Amino acid sequence: MPDDGADGSEGVDGAPAAGGADTAAGPSDDEVVRTAAEAAEGIVFKHYDQSTVTDLDVTVTFEKGVLDVDVYLNAPEDAEPDREAVAQEAVETAGEAVDELFAE
Repeated sequence: MPDDGADGSEGVDGAPAAGGADTAAGPSDDEVVRTAAEAAEGIVFKHYDQSTVTDLDVTVTFEKGVLDVDVYLNAPEDAEPDREAVAQEAVETAGEAVDELFAE
């Protein structure tokens, strides 16, 4: 089974220290992780029916203001659009969702 995945790391401006709770500085680490994961999964299922995806693993960490998103996607090789492109879009969208969260 080929591994079509993508990962990305990015700093988030104004991010609270790891383990921080909701403060004037921004959302909690848990909220950041949840937002990124939901955004990434949303992109995958925007492109593919759930029955088409045989395996999806979205791993998100947010420590010391650095967001790391890894998406492993297994769908049929002939699936359109390309699995790798969808995984990369999911990573990028997760980062954008977190940026929007901090902009609120």
